[in-house]
Amino acid sequence: MSLGPFGRTAAAMITPFTAEGALDLAGAQELAVRLVDREGCDGLVLSGTTGESPTTSGAEKEALIRAVGEAVGDRAVITAGVGSNDTAHTVELARAAERAGAHGLLVVSPYYSRPPQQAVEAHFRTVADAVGLPVMLYDIPARTGVRIETGTMLRLAEHPRIAGVKDCSYDLLHSAKVIAAGGLAVYSGSEELNLPLYALGGAGFVSTVANVAGPALRAVLDAYDAGAGAEAARLHGLTLPLVELMMSSGLPGTVTAKALLGALGRPAGPVRAPLLPAAPEVAQALVTAHQTLTTAV
Repeated sequence: MSLGPFGRTAAAMITPFTAEGALDLAGAQELAVRLVDREGCDGLVLSGTTGESPTTSGAEKEALIRAVGEAVGDRAVITAGVGSNDTAHTVELARAAERAGAHGLLVVSPYYSRPPQQAVEAHFRTVADAVGLPVMLYDIPARTGVRIETGTMLRLAEHPRIAGVKDCSYDLLHSAKVIAAGGLAVYSGSEELNLPLYALGGAGFVSTVANVAGPALRAVLDAYDAGAGAEAARLHGLTLPLVELMMSSGLPGTVTAKALLGALGRPAGPVRAPLLPAAPEVAQALVTAHQTLTTAV
């Protein structure tokens, strides 16, 4: 096992809010400490998709980094989501995250405007040139409408500060080629692919489900590292019902993660509009799946 530049078992942490919808920094600290000290997460990714980055302000993002940093110190790698569809604004967020104490940056492909690959590459290079922190690319074309194509990614890997990628491409050929080429630590961003990508030489995962099931997800990688491939596959299979309910039920992972965390009595709070909370029956199904998984692992 080798620890990647952004950790190995990283939670894409939700951003807790108060009942009134304000940023809950005490709740964020409580959740972060639990994830790191009790749930086996060696990385925390803040203000990503799961962290509701589209509806949190720059000031809130910066305050979140500072609060979580104070709570967990160097016990986990703190990676701050700073991506937007505006290069200048992304640079501004990246510099603010660096000042706030982040250890690394998560930068999503510029979305909506659908820039060509030359422009995508220039966007990432501009951000990486503006800071002194390692950068994790975020390839999630289902949300952004644009891929980071294999050739583009391999060229970006030559940049001294572009160190990894959160891979939500659902393109195994592409992912395998990037892993084989070296130069980037490839993290699974889709829990059902955690074990397949790790077996190919991936660095680990950045997971929404880790907010509630970090030990179960980590056990899969630990078993594989111990040479117990069949046991890793068995454990991976046990995670799939909860993964499917949380990530493939038609609701965003932010909604299902907050519903389950709330039902478990952990910091979460409401989601911000335009998201809506999960229905009570959805929350109950999540609790049942969570109980089944934690009992089995």
